[in-house]
Amino acid sequence: MIRDARVLRAGFVPREVEHRDAEVNHLSSVLEPITNGEPADTAIVTGPSGAGKTCISQFVTERLREEVLDVETTYVNCWRNYTRFRTLYQILDDFGATIDIHRQSTPHDELVDRLQQHDGPRTVVILDEVDQLEDPSVIYDLHSLPQFAIICIANKEEELFSRVDDRLVSRLRSSEHVRMDKYHDEQLYDILSARAKWGLDEDVITDDQLYRIADAAAGDARLAIGILRTAAGKADRENHERITDDILLDAAEDARAQIKQKSLDSLTPHQRVVYDIVREHGPVGPSEIHERYTEDVDDPRTKRTIRTYLSKMEQYNLLEAEGTSRDREYSLVDSAAASPMQ
Repeated sequence: MIRDARVLRAGFVPREVEHRDAEVNHLSSVLEPITNGEPADTAIVTGPSGAGKTCISQFVTERLREEVLDVETTYVNCWRNYTRFRTLYQILDDFGATIDIHRQSTPHDELVDRLQQHDGPRTVVILDEVDQLEDPSVIYDLHSLPQFAIICIANKEEELFSRVDDRLVSRLRSSEHVRMDKYHDEQLYDILSARAKWGLDEDVITDDQLYRIADAAAGDARLAIGILRTAAGKADRENHERITDDILLDAAEDARAQIKQKSLDSLTPHQRVVYDIVREHGPVGPSEIHERYTEDVDDPRTKRTIRTYLSKMEQYNLLEAEGTSRDREYSLVDSAAASPMQ
């Protein structure tokens, strides 16, 4: 049943992307100067979860590497590498330049110096989930090095800007902004149809079933592809000739649970404390969350940072908020309230 499993994986970058021509062209034009050996503007790619931000960024940089011999690309997931040290280390590691770096004792400035001395090809650095950085000054570190072009991926510009200092805000505001909206159901159907065409045998899933997946995913391509992958995997394991409606129903629940668990596993230690407070005491307001949080951790983060954490967990469907900013309360998302598979 599964012809090419790679096509069904969340991180797969297709040869052609659906319904993002304008964004692809915009990002390509921003990076074009590096094909002539010149510095490129920083690009800020924003949009909700599952809008294709990472896919588009990787698609454009891969195409760039196919066209230009002396251009490289490196990808950093800032949710996983959320400190300045980890981010710089990850980039240097991709260059094979970390063999004598000690994670405990090497100073940050030493890492920046090494990047400054890097004499390889011009490199596009993709900073994914950049609003997760605990110390966004790493963006400034890279900004000051002309051999690097930067793509910053975030859910919302405001949350990124609210966490950086004035010297960087003005630079980021003058950057090129590539904004993405949620996919419509028809667009998600096209994306799923292409994945099914290349990844699955013929006639194992109907158009009607693909439409239902698109509807249940509510604009989130990551979830839509996850449902398709989960359904195909289960049907394949159970030796079905095609994906049945019952399998599809189970797959929707399983895919949501997998994505939720992946998001939970990605939380930083401080974010996990905040999440657990909401889990144990919700519905609960920001002031009480911060109060309990400061009691639970050493070296607590600021109130503003905690608000950013809460907003991030809202965007990733881990928490939901009710009320206005003055009387807002947070609680865990009710999984049963998600769009059902019709």
